[in-house]
Amino acid sequence: MTEIFQVLVVEDDPDVRLGCEQALQLEDIPASGLDSAEKALRRVTRDFPGVVVSDIRLPGMDGMALLKELRAIDPDLPVVLITGHGDVSLAVQAMKDGAHDFIEKPFSPDYLVEVVRRALDKRRLTLEVRQLRARLSNRDQLEAKLLGRSPAMARVRQLVADLGNSAADILIQGETGTGKELVARCLHEAGPSRSGHFVAINCGGLPETLFESEIFGHEAGAYTGAGKRRIGKIEYASGGTLLLDEIESMPLSMQIKLLRVLQERSLERLGSNSPIPVNCRVIAATKVDLKELSDQGRFRADLYYRLNAVTLQLPPLRERREDIPLMFEHFLLQGAARHQRPVSAAEPPRQGRLMAYDWPGNVRELRNVADRWVLGIELGFPPFAAEVSAGPRQLAETVEAFESALIAEALSRNGGSLARTAEAVGMAKTTLHDKIRKYRLGKLN
Repeated sequence: MTEIFQVLVVEDDPDVRLGCEQALQLEDIPASGLDSAEKALRRVTRDFPGVVVSDIRLPGMDGMALLKELRAIDPDLPVVLITGHGDVSLAVQAMKDGAHDFIEKPFSPDYLVEVVRRALDKRRLTLEVRQLRARLSNRDQLEAKLLGRSPAMARVRQLVADLGNSAADILIQGETGTGKELVARCLHEAGPSRSGHFVAINCGGLPETLFESEIFGHEAGAYTGAGKRRIGKIEYASGGTLLLDEIESMPLSMQIKLLRVLQERSLERLGSNSPIPVNCRVIAATKVDLKELSDQGRFRADLYYRLNAVTLQLPPLRERREDIPLMFEHFLLQGAARHQRPVSAAEPPRQGRLMAYDWPGNVRELRNVADRWVLGIELGFPPFAAEVSAGPRQLAETVEAFESALIAEALSRNGGSLARTAEAVGMAKTTLHDKIRKYRLGKLN
C-alpha cells in the first residue's frame, strides 16, 4: 500500500485532543485532531486510509451517532471510542454496534498507541484485500473485453491492469482497427476517473474551423453564431477521461493550445479570459509513428514528448494469428444475437483460411467478416473470396498459430491436464509439453 495511514482524533477538549495527537506522533503515527464529529465526516471516504478515534460525548453529533454514520460510509472502518467513567454501558453498546474497540478515561499514552496500532493493522489488511479483489475483478473483465490467448495480448492486458489505476496520461499506438478506443475505455473503467465521463474526440473528423470551439468551448457572443455558452469536450471530460483519437491529424495551431492545457491543467473558453481548471486523464491514440511525424515537422515535438510519458503498443491481428479462432467465434455469437440468426462454428478449413489472411483492417475487419458469415453473405469477401496464397515463412507462421490455438482450446477444455489434452489432440505427452512451452500457453495440472 502506498497511502500514508493516519488517525483522526475527534475530541472537543483541546488538552485531551492535543495529548492524543502528541502521543501518536511521537510513535511516528500521523494524527489529526478535530473538535467535532461533523468535521470528521467531511474527511472520511469509503477507502479512507486510516482509523478514527472519537470521544463518545461531543457537542452536536455524539460519538455513537458518528459511529453509525461512519459505518454507513464504510462498515470495515475501525472506530475506537473514548468513554468516561460510568459510560461502560455505552461502550458495550458501541461494541455491539460495530466499534473496533473502546478506551476508558483516564488512559495512558502507551495504551492509546497500542489500541491504535492494532486498528491500523486491521485497516491496512482490509484495504489490501479490497485492492487485490479489485485487481482480480478488473483482470477478469479485461480478459472478457480484450480477447486473446497470445503472449502479445497477455502483455496488453497486463499493461492495462498496471496502468489503469494510475492517473498517468497514455499514448496508444496501433494500426487501424486494432481496438485503440476499446483499450482506452478499459483504462478509463479501471482507473480513478471511472466515475467521470469518457469523452472521445476524433481529431480527424472535426473541421478546423470548428475545432477550437468543440475542444475548448466558447462564451455567448464569442463569434458570429455563438448564441449561448458551450462547454467544450475537455471541460466536459474533467473528472473523467479524454480520448484524443487520431491525434496525428490535429491541426498544428491547435497542438500548441492543447500542450498548454496539458501542462497547466486549465483552459480558457473562446471569448473568455478566465482560466477554468480541468482534471482529466488524457489518452491519445494514433495509427502512425508520431516520432517520425515530429522529426518531419508535421507534429509538434514538445507535444509528442508530453504525450509519450507512457506508450501502449497494440499488435496487429497478423502478429497474433492464434487469437483469430477465439475472436471469430466470439464475434459470431455477438452477430447471431444482434441479427437474431442461428450460427454454426467455422469449419477447420475455413478457420485455416481465416488464420492465413493478413487482416489489413485488423479486429474491425474480422468482426465484419463474422457478421457477413452470420448473414450468409460471406462468399465474395476476403478471406473467402479466393484461396489465400502464402510464402514459406507466412505459411509456417500460420501453421504454428493454428496449432497453438488448437492446443490452447484443448487445454482449456480439459482443465489444463497434460494427459487428457495429449489424448484429445493425439499427441505424445512429451511433444505436447514442448509445444506448450514453445507457445507459452500457461501452467499444467
